Amino acid sequence: MTSVRRDESVRPTRRDEVAAAGSELIGGPIGRRALLWTSRLTPVRVIALVALGMFALGMVQKLPCYNGGWFFGATSQYIHACYSDIPHLYAGRGFADGLIPYFDRLPGDMEYLEYPVLTGLFMEVASWMTPHGGGIQQREQIYWLVNAGMLMICVAVLAVCVARTHRRRPWDGLLVALAPAAALTATINWDLLAVALTAAGMLMWSRSRPLAAGILIGLATAAKLYPVLLLGPLLVLCWRAGAWRAYGRALAGAVVSWLVVNLPVMITHDGAGFHIREGWAKFYTFSQERPIDFGSIWLLISQRTGNPLENANTHATLLMILGCGAIGLLTLYAPRRPRFAQLAFLVVALFILTNKVYSPQYVLWLTPLAVLARPRWRDFLIWQTCEVMYFLGIWMYLAYTGNGDKHQGLPPEGYQLAIVLHLLGTLYLCAVVVRDILLPERDVVRRDGDDDPSGGVLDRSADVFVLGRAHHRPRHAVQFEGAPQVRWGAVRE
Repeated sequence: MTSVRRDESVRPTRRDEVAAAGSELIGGPIGRRALLWTSRLTPVRVIALVALGMFALGMVQKLPCYNGGWFFGATSQYIHACYSDIPHLYAGRGFADGLIPYFDRLPGDMEYLEYPVLTGLFMEVASWMTPHGGGIQQREQIYWLVNAGMLMICVAVLAVCVARTHRRRPWDGLLVALAPAAALTATINWDLLAVALTAAGMLMWSRSRPLAAGILIGLATAAKLYPVLLLGPLLVLCWRAGAWRAYGRALAGAVVSWLVVNLPVMITHDGAGFHIREGWAKFYTFSQERPIDFGSIWLLISQRTGNPLENANTHATLLMILGCGAIGLLTLYAPRRPRFAQLAFLVVALFILTNKVYSPQYVLWLTPLAVLARPRWRDFLIWQTCEVMYFLGIWMYLAYTGNGDKHQGLPPEGYQLAIVLHLLGTLYLCAVVVRDILLPERDVVRRDGDDDPSGGVLDRSADVFVLGRAHHRPRHAVQFEGAPQVRWGAVRE
């Protein structure tokens, strides 16, 4: 095995044609003899600042709604594509009246808050910092600003974690910082809390700290359901590598942290004994009973065929199970154990593609995973373009359906095209990641001499269980501008 300079950072402007072309805006690609690390503006700090700047631009994009679109006119917030759940739910979920989430019953059709506990706590803390005097419009504006400030902290955490997960590739974090779809959707809902916790969990796993990684994944799952899916890829990867102790610690950390957050709200006691609190269960019952909704492939099929697809929940569950099985087989059959980030992206993308609803802010779930799985500017920008088109499409469609004269906005056929663009963009990125798994020499991360920099204990470890051929012949990283050949682990005898 030849040695690799593990401390040498990969420079995207010398590896990626699109990054090199884009760098012309700031003076061109960095030179071979450039003095790096001599300034306080390290890559991580630059990426964090850029991410905060893009977040601020996303807030500016919401100004038409902040100044009236959320409060006056049925379709103004859709025409300006600046809708946000945050100000509407301040009054709609009882925060303006001081009601306690999960404990106090809400007036109206939604009896309890339909968000996981940690997100509910985030919303409640923001309401504590919102003054209770003045008109409801002013209070909703302040509530959105308070939440935006708290979500800005999540953006900084997210950018730093992604930039530090792959030690030799900090500049990949710039993709997260500059992602246009992420900036547009950052303050629609509270998803950034779970996204930041998930990114922190992946950083801890990459540093071979499985217990801390599990705790953070458990907390992320207490904020949004999708992070629990990451435990599936970790299971199959640790199975192939025989790293059962590390997986056990991560699983234990996730279960305990999730229980610590949920148990105080989940369990109630009366004279008949202990029961599951109805308010806590609302998120799960709402998700189960929710009909097909915006952005999903099921809505596309339903609108095109006229079939209401009442069994969409069953179909989505079966497709998810079959897809997870396929990802598991891919992991065990692949010529080299896939990288953790690749499988994390695939399983979350599968959940998004098969789910009954696709809200625009769900792009935040995939953005850091896409960067770590396929840090290639061309592919990332293709996918982001499709997501921006969907972002515009759903608001124009809502403007069309909410406008009585039907002359302003996007008709159903146009919205269906936006859904197709979203599906095709996500499928394209999935296909590229699968190709990298089957042909690891095409993986841009491994071409530079790394194995699995986000894999922690899995990085450069040998396999103990492989399907197909009992011993995959070790393959070499492709030579790339002088990068050394690296022999990856073979099956352990």
